[in-house]
Amino acid sequence: MHRLEIGSGRVSLSPGGLDLLTEDVSTERYSNAQVDDTQGLPRQRFRWRPPLTLHVRACFTHSAAKPGGGGIQGTAGFGFWNDFLPGARLPTLPRAIWFFYASPPSDIRLDVETPGQGWKAATIDALRPVAPLMLASAPLAVPLIRRRGGFERIWPHYQQALRIREAAVTAPMDEWHIYTLAWGESSARFWVDNALVLASDTAPAAPLGLVAWQDNQFLIAAPWGRLRHGLLAAPGRQGLQISNLEISAGTS
Repeated sequence: MHRLEIGSGRVSLSPGGLDLLTEDVSTERYSNAQVDDTQGLPRQRFRWRPPLTLHVRACFTHSAAKPGGGGIQGTAGFGFWNDFLPGARLPTLPRAIWFFYASPPSDIRLDVETPGQGWKAATIDALRPVAPLMLASAPLAVPLIRRRGGFERIWPHYQQALRIREAAVTAPMDEWHIYTLAWGESSARFWVDNALVLASDTAPAAPLGLVAWQDNQFLIAAPWGRLRHGLLAAPGRQGLQISNLEISAGTS
């Protein structure tokens, strides 16, 4: 695993395990505390392929944020992705299966039935062969999606094609829980403390890399054309604590 510390982000070992923390973050500087196994590798050489199961025992320092402040500010999570953001490689479309968190004012509305912010289980594969056709039709679809009821009628077709599935995680973030992710060839299952949160009969393609992080950014990216991103401020320390992380072959 590689350590990535940007701004006030710090990755450290503690008696309880691994701490991914940022401190006194501001809107003037990006901060990220991250561990991953993708650094220095081209995407086609990322390590992980299904079938496998990820078990993580984790706890956040704060609860989920609400509009108006308080709670974890920024994005956070753990799971598998294709490291789609710009950096050491050229950016690409997202492919991921993970537990993902985004605080207000983020609004990443990809699932018709799931809020665009908060703590959730999620999958996406925007690199499927059908994706270029879907993207080419987007300029025609956006005006229809913006109409009343258009999002609920039109977006599910895009959602299915891009293997987008999401479900809110209601377990308190600031308490210890065991998070389990089972990634199959054509299925995805998520549990929190052995309670099933999300079951999907589709899954992203391989290979993907392992990642866990907490940063101070927000993103507004809605299918009806809204796009904005920026940084959030938060006093004190905030972040993610992991006491156990295991990956086993096969899915249950």
